[in-house]
Amino acid sequence: MKIAILGTAHPLRGGLAAFNERLAYQLQQEGHEVTIWSFSLQYPGFLFPGKTQYSSDPAPKGLHIRTAVNSVNPLNWITVGGQMNAEQYDLIVVKYWLPFMGPCFGTILRRARRNGRTKVLCIVDNMIPHEARPGDAQFTRYFTGAVDAFITMSRDVLKDVQRLTPKPASFSPHPVYDSYGPAVSKDEACAHLKLNPAKRYMLFFGFIRDYKGLDLLLEAMAQSPLATSDVELIVAGEYYSKTAEATNAAIIDRHGLAGRVHLRTDFIPDSEVRYYFSAAALVVQPYKHATQSGITQIAYHFGKPMVVTNVGGLAEVVPDGKVGFVAEPDASSIAQAIVRFYDGAPIPHLADNIAAEKKKYLWETFTQAMFAAVGMPQ
Repeated sequence: MKIAILGTAHPLRGGLAAFNERLAYQLQQEGHEVTIWSFSLQYPGFLFPGKTQYSSDPAPKGLHIRTAVNSVNPLNWITVGGQMNAEQYDLIVVKYWLPFMGPCFGTILRRARRNGRTKVLCIVDNMIPHEARPGDAQFTRYFTGAVDAFITMSRDVLKDVQRLTPKPASFSPHPVYDSYGPAVSKDEACAHLKLNPAKRYMLFFGFIRDYKGLDLLLEAMAQSPLATSDVELIVAGEYYSKTAEATNAAIIDRHGLAGRVHLRTDFIPDSEVRYYFSAAALVVQPYKHATQSGITQIAYHFGKPMVVTNVGGLAEVVPDGKVGFVAEPDASSIAQAIVRFYDGAPIPHLADNIAAEKKKYLWETFTQAMFAAVGMPQ
């Protein structure tokens, strides 16, 4: 089939781009012709919370990426929609993560499917945003009118979709992110990151926003018995919230954690990801609320156990006591789970359990679910 992916791709960076690019590779491997229609302008500078929207990594090889979409220019939406309509795609796949994109995507898709041939499938990260803004409901309603079917990667998000639209919606879990290369030894990872390989490390990875709960994890480190353990924390990811940055700095200072917390708070290029996951024995996701998380699927790729909080869809994909532990979103519960992992009885068959869970999250399983969602044979 002839397929378009409408959304973020290189030279833009982050999880959205990583997902779209990996999906494109999978669809091409299955024999489809794929074009990613990415942004010439994704966010105006004043709306972007990070330092830069652009990646320093080389462009992915073998992908057709058109840098065309301006998220704030309605004339551009009409033009791009007309261009996509002329391509006569069998299927357009679009990720939805933020109502801000609703007017842009909704307009493009309405024009792109006027040919009577093209179907539109939306992969929903969030139907209801983590941080609400005026106009969210109206923008989302406009967007959903241009979509034929929805697929979610969390059962909680599926419920949100079903509450907001009667259109077909189904669930398929987030596939494993397997595009970051193989793991390396702990010694090699620590040498690369200038860390002491004799130490025990846990990892908080990804963009840092208030809802991701790094403050809860830092407070957990100050609770006994974790406070007196030799477990140290690597924080690897860029701050997307000045409030979170100030709050976390205050917690580190108040509890004297500076010697136990290694802050690497610049954007982590794809080429560096494997070193952070290889240095740590445990990945911690202390989120206060969530839908699903791509970090979980990076951890599965590297065979790492996890502590996650019981919010959104996180506990769905991290079976408690098999591949890690599920904690409540408070510092005490998180601390107990971390101590249980490092100093409690070992989880039986941990490596085998992780390998078995990982097999549930294959990309071909996800693409099969995609085509089924829109009633198209593969």
